[in-house]
Amino acid sequence: MDEKLAKSLKYWREAANLTQMALSQKTGINQCMISRWEAGVNLPSIRDLITLADFYHISLDELVGRKEY
Repeated sequence: MDEKLAKSLKYWREAANLTQMALSQKTGINQCMISRWEAGVNLPSIRDLITLADFYHISLDELVGRKEY
């Protein structure tokens, strides 16, 4: 798994002052999956990445760490 993606996902969640559970409740994404993404165990689907980028009001490039935040 891409360590940069895992770090970026955690960065944006923490920047929004959310726990994994709170993010799960707000987005409908399973908290276990969020945890596995941030730990670098699994990759999110493009659908989940779009959901998160829309939620944070950022581009996909920013979310996945291709553009500095």
